[in-house]
Amino acid sequence: MFRCYAAIALLLIAGVSFASGQALVHPVTDQRLLTADKDAANWITHGRDYAEQRFSPLHNINTETIDRLSLAWFYEFDDKRGLQATPLVIDGIMYVTASWSVVVALDAENGDRLWTFDPQVPKEKSYKYCCGAVNRGVAVWGEFVFVGTLDGRLIAIDRATGEQRWSVQTTPEGDNYSITGAPRVVKGKVIIGNAGSEYGVRGYVSAYDAATGEQVWRFYTVPGNPALGFENAQMAMAAETWNGEWWKFGGGGTVWDSLAYDPELDLLYVGVGNGAPHSKHIRSPGGGDNLFLCSILALRPDTGEYVWHYQEVPGETWDYTATQHMILADLPWQGVPRKLL
Repeated sequence: MFRCYAAIALLLIAGVSFASGQALVHPVTDQRLLTADKDAANWITHGRDYAEQRFSPLHNINTETIDRLSLAWFYEFDDKRGLQATPLVIDGIMYVTASWSVVVALDAENGDRLWTFDPQVPKEKSYKYCCGAVNRGVAVWGEFVFVGTLDGRLIAIDRATGEQRWSVQTTPEGDNYSITGAPRVVKGKVIIGNAGSEYGVRGYVSAYDAATGEQVWRFYTVPGNPALGFENAQMAMAAETWNGEWWKFGGGGTVWDSLAYDPELDLLYVGVGNGAPHSKHIRSPGGGDNLFLCSILALRPDTGEYVWHYQEVPGETWDYTATQHMILADLPWQGVPRKLL
C-alpha cells in the first residue's frame, strides 16, 4: 500500500467524462486571474480565486453520484514528509509542491509526471528553517510557475519545461528566515512573505516583478532599530506601541501564509504572525500593543502603500497569529450589503 501522506490521488466518478490533460501551455493572464471564480475547468491560484473562497462550481460530484467515486490514479513522492500544498490545475496540468520546495508537474488526466524541479535546498541547514520542510504550493502567471523555497529564494520556473528562468534571494542569507507559504500574483507582481518568528527575525512582505524577479516593494510588519531610522510613517507609528530594545530580538510578525486580494477595492490583505519572543514581557517589557503583530494589513499591491490595519490580539503574548486563511465575501451585515473578510 502507498502511504497517503506521501502521495496525491485523483478521484473520478465512473461514467462521467472530464476534460483530458493537455500538453499546451496557455499563459495565465491578469484577466484569467480576475475571472478565476467563473473558470470551472481550472484551479489557477491558491484559493481558486482572489477572494480565496475555494468554491468549485462543478456539480458532477454531488449527493447522488458520491457513491460512484473511485481511485483514478495516484502519484507517490520520494520524500515521506508531510504534504501541505494546494495543487493548481491549469489547462490539464497539475502543479504541486512536495517537501524541500520540490515542484512537480503532472498530467491531470492520468498522473504521468511531466517534469520535476528541485531547488536543491541545503538540508544541512534545516535547523535554521521554521517550521518543517513543508511547502504550501505555487503560483502561476504568464508562462512561469513561482515557488518560494525553504531557504528564502523565490524562483520562476518555465511551465512547459520545468527549467529555472530566474531566482532571487528574498531573505538575508545566513539569518533564520524560511519560506513555506504559497506565493500569490497580483497585477504582474509576485507577493511573498516568509517564516521564522520563533527564531528571532523581523517580518515583512515583498513584491517582485513576475517577468524579471526585480523587487518592486517591501513592507515591514514590525519596526526596526529606531537609531537606524524608520522605513515609513507606519513604522514610526508602530514603534510607539513597543518598549525596550525589541529589535534585538527581531520582533517577529512574519507573513508566513495567508494573503487575499480585492480587485474592486484594489487592496491586498496580509495576515501577520506572532511576536518574537512569544512573551511580550521579554520583547516589550514596558507593555504596548506591539503593532503590527497578529494583525491584518491592507496594502496597495502596486506600491505596498499602507491603507489600514486591524489588530486581532493587541499585545500578543500567546503565540497567536492572524495568518489563518482569509476569505472575502459580499454579504448583508445588519441589513446593509458589505464587503467582508
